[in-house]
Amino acid sequence: MRVIIEPDYERLSQWAAYYVASRIRKANPSENKPFVLGLPTGSSPLGMYRNLVELHRKGEVSFRHVITFNMDEYVGLPEDHPESYHSFMWTHFFSHIDIPRENVHILNGNAPDLEKECAGYEAKIKAAGGIDLFLGGIGPDGHIAFNEPGSSLASRTRIKTLTTDTIIANSRFFGNDVDSVPKTALTVGVGTVMEAEEVLIMVNGHNKARALQQAVEGAINQMWTITALQGHRKGIIVTDEAACAELKVSTYRYFKDIEKDNLCPDSLLRYRVEN
Repeated sequence: MRVIIEPDYERLSQWAAYYVASRIRKANPSENKPFVLGLPTGSSPLGMYRNLVELHRKGEVSFRHVITFNMDEYVGLPEDHPESYHSFMWTHFFSHIDIPRENVHILNGNAPDLEKECAGYEAKIKAAGGIDLFLGGIGPDGHIAFNEPGSSLASRTRIKTLTTDTIIANSRFFGNDVDSVPKTALTVGVGTVMEAEEVLIMVNGHNKARALQQAVEGAINQMWTITALQGHRKGIIVTDEAACAELKVSTYRYFKDIEKDNLCPDSLLRYRVEN
């Protein structure tokens, strides 16, 4: 596992964006061989999306031959609701790049048969050739997507009941009204994410410090689903200094040392991240 430690959220976001852009450019995708990207929602990836939009505006990266699969969606929330993940993705990312609408895949939380929707989503990922790069964030309790503590590390796309902690955390997007937050969601599984060729997780803020410590230093276990990344053949965490508060000093120094040439050097970043 690689751990990239950046000074703050903005530098973290730049690093993640340039990494994504570099992978797409290196793959040189075409209509017959697209690049398949797994995408998250929430506050953690917002900076990355802003930077990717800017890179696209400058002509640094095209999404014309990119296929995307989002991690999750609320059950029962209309797609045009301002807090649906459909709305989130089109507002913050898809409307600003050249991705064809038919290349965008987001779970339908209003499907008449939710189990069929989940099974179909897995089939679509397989038909696309699998995920080349899956991006994500984590919750303070270490969950990825909506795979709450206790989720199977071999889980696939399914219906998931949200914990009270997650509902409270997400209430900030619903006017701090916990009663307005949907109680269930459709989510890719931990196993779905870990089958990707690469997984890049963004971790920012002091409230994620314990989750990062478990991800890097803890044992692999289902109570911290992010720990599954330890067993991935190409897992990367990019984090800010604030989230490193619970790491051992020796762990912190180790990753700072071995990744010192891969830290965010502004215009040179696009070349560094490919190392």
